[in-house]
Amino acid sequence: MISKQERARINADTELGAGNVLHRLKAYQRPLDEQVLWTDRTWRAPDGSHPEVLTLGELHEVVETYAGFYHSRGVRPRDVVAVVTASSTEFAVNFLALTALGAIPSFANAKLRPEIVREYVRRQGVLGAITDQQRHAALSGDADPDPGLSFVVTSADVRPEHRTLLPAGYPYRHHATDPIIISHSSGTTGMPKAVPHTHQTLLYAQLHRLKLSVGGAMGRLLVALPGNHNAAISVLLFGLLLRSPVLLLSSQRGVDVLDAIEKFRPTTVFGFAGTYGQMAAEDLSTWDMSSVEAYYNTGDAAHEAHIRALIQQGSHEEIGPDLKPRRVPGSVFTDGLGSSETGYSIFHNGHRPGSESFGRCIGKPMSFAEAAVLSEDGQPLPPGQVGRLGVRSPTLTPGYWNDSLTWHRMRLGGYWLTGDLATQDEEGNFYHLDRVPDAIRTAAGVVFSTRTEELLLRELPELADCTVVAVAEEGVRADWDGDGQADAYVLLQFASRADTAGTDTAGTDTAGTDIAGTGTAGVGAAGPAGDLTAWVNRVLADAGFPPVTRALRMDATDVSVGVTGKVLKRVMRERARELLARAEAGQGGQR
Repeated sequence: MISKQERARINADTELGAGNVLHRLKAYQRPLDEQVLWTDRTWRAPDGSHPEVLTLGELHEVVETYAGFYHSRGVRPRDVVAVVTASSTEFAVNFLALTALGAIPSFANAKLRPEIVREYVRRQGVLGAITDQQRHAALSGDADPDPGLSFVVTSADVRPEHRTLLPAGYPYRHHATDPIIISHSSGTTGMPKAVPHTHQTLLYAQLHRLKLSVGGAMGRLLVALPGNHNAAISVLLFGLLLRSPVLLLSSQRGVDVLDAIEKFRPTTVFGFAGTYGQMAAEDLSTWDMSSVEAYYNTGDAAHEAHIRALIQQGSHEEIGPDLKPRRVPGSVFTDGLGSSETGYSIFHNGHRPGSESFGRCIGKPMSFAEAAVLSEDGQPLPPGQVGRLGVRSPTLTPGYWNDSLTWHRMRLGGYWLTGDLATQDEEGNFYHLDRVPDAIRTAAGVVFSTRTEELLLRELPELADCTVVAVAEEGVRADWDGDGQADAYVLLQFASRADTAGTDTAGTDTAGTDIAGTGTAGVGAAGPAGDLTAWVNRVLADAGFPPVTRALRMDATDVSVGVTGKVLKRVMRERARELLARAEAGQGGQR
């Protein structure tokens, strides 16, 4: 961790931003032999090796080699280059090299179908692409005589001698408004949106935190976020500034993260809610998690049941009655709500053993941001009313790349709409209820799917996971923006760690996203006998929630998730129909 003097120097650096962190570290005279970046050996270095760790000096050499290579391929400032790989380290190295040239890396998740990636990068006007051997043929146009890219290469094309080909004036000097990355949204509704961030926006929140305070829990960082997500890059940059060792993990599977915790011994873990849910469903007593002091969640807010399981592990420091720090059992879970567009979690809600601020509470906005629950005409609503969540923040993307129409349609009353439904209490705390397209208008009232899932997971420990979806007649729209009615179905996955814990089944759906089991529950796991629908509705009635029409069993293999691990409810609606037909035919599932 950095000293107070180093922190003051960073805070006073007016040139520092997301595009030049590595090069400013050299100006700070950081030791070049200091180990800074750990890998999972998925990246091939220019010398052909697969290093486990890089020193600051080695990282500089690698970045200069990649930058020289790209310059030799005609990459100049403001050019866009696509990066499509399964390796988190490779995303990071390419980000550092391309931004050092003033170019703009455009990240695409390797789990997207090749034709989706091709169309996605085509819309951005990319100059060329770096990918892996598995995806090279599709991107290089083997099936298309006019791919529109001047080059498609792999890491094997980058060789040590390219380091001598750096341009004059290297590294590029950024302005605060210069775009330095394009990452994409989760793509749960179809073609992903291209989300740029600038030299200022991507690092704004981290520099804001550095001006306030940074706890000791940030001493050693495990990044289990998808490597193609801008959040993974921002955490890496923050770790470099803090002199905190960083491990970039390419897998977001819960068991892989738990294995990495044992090996790397991090003090803080960064991930998405889906990963934490998988971790929490495992028998955590079989892993050594004693090093963990904190978890940070971003993207979708995490479920209470998963948070409570994780914070029982590890330990953290707190200030005792004598005003001295002391170590106490249990870790701290900072739950955030954010997106690719916000560049950082706009909300933070901290949990530790004994915490009670749950019930989908996402807390208050960060001090640099504003938020409001908005009516349909963009007016802030009073506490207790449900509306659209809008935010304002200096971390917000300047807009979608080559798609200003979509961007402006997501603005209302001077706020950017997150796509969520929320409410606020008298103390200013915000509560996340659901995504706009996932709310279900039923004859008994609006079923907020995420809030309902949260309650069931909390009250029914037999569940490993559950998904609430709408089943409507053809042509009927019954979400928040619709005026029809649908039936609400809940698909129940029962916990069973003994059968197939640690497995991971995966395929691809028609939109180019993953269909995968969570790897945390056995196929055919046992649940309560009898009427599942009545069992679920008793819990909902006690909480004053509208009932569901049917409750059905599902297995881990029935769960469809996108490339970032989010459950694809548009796919799960069809899965519900399949499960219903299976149940009616007596092949499984219960009322």
